[in-house]
Amino acid sequence: MHDDVVVLTDSRWVTLDEQDWYSRQVHHEDGLVVDALRRRGLTVSRRAWDDASVDWRDAGALLFRTTWDYFDRFGEFSPWLDQVSSETALYNEAGLLRWNIDKHYLADLREARINIVPTRYLEINEPRTLVQAVADTGWDELILKPAVSGSARHTYRFAAADAARYECVYAELIQQEALMLQPFQHQIVDHGELSLMVIDGQVTHAIRKTAKTGDFRVQDDHGGTVHRYEASAEEITFAETAVAAVPFDVLYARVDVIRDNDGRLAIMELEMIEPELFFRFNPAAADRLAAGLQRRMNER
Repeated sequence: MHDDVVVLTDSRWVTLDEQDWYSRQVHHEDGLVVDALRRRGLTVSRRAWDDASVDWRDAGALLFRTTWDYFDRFGEFSPWLDQVSSETALYNEAGLLRWNIDKHYLADLREARINIVPTRYLEINEPRTLVQAVADTGWDELILKPAVSGSARHTYRFAAADAARYECVYAELIQQEALMLQPFQHQIVDHGELSLMVIDGQVTHAIRKTAKTGDFRVQDDHGGTVHRYEASAEEITFAETAVAAVPFDVLYARVDVIRDNDGRLAIMELEMIEPELFFRFNPAAADRLAAGLQRRMNER
């Protein structure tokens, strides 16, 4: 393998399963990126990040796309990331990936005057019980989730008065990982969550994600649905400003935004490791990604 670019996926999505709609969708999205890169004269392959047969030193660059098992296998992924970052160029870069893996980055955005959903961090071996930590926030309804997570793993919504119900799961988790408390954002139920794709510094397109009836989780893993969305000038400016505040070079980002409980635009998350970028809603955005990647490769 001597490719200019290797598009990274995980082992579940290497082979197309024509009978599975999700597999078809993943291959379509990744295929748009591969085709855009090839149109620029680059040699491209698509591999699982954990493919032991690959010598990553032979790749000109690695482009993270659908490595969606990384947080379930973080004990393997983390040393692999250390290794490959010393062998070839990564996009996004390794420092940014490390920064973005841990949602403590939200505090950095807040310091940069980007409005985020209010967040309290509970570090490993936090001495307070969950009931005590919740009481200290003064919030009536909350979300508890890990600082390193994805796809709503261990994400719990509860009223402050019911915090004791989650004391056991909290006690187990807090021994192993940092957690976050946030006030529940009611706009998610009423209006969903916006995702704006920022590629090479500019918003290219946006979608709205809505939860199924009776749920608050907008991820399709939990029955959420995705709709095309025309972002307003205010939303575009907010998303681009948030990405510009990141202390790393950002080739691609998905900016997940809501109206907070005070009616202001607020960051839920910045996804810059392996975000679904919804190229099916704007295939031309894959060309912008390819152009930005090629320029960075030429500047190295």
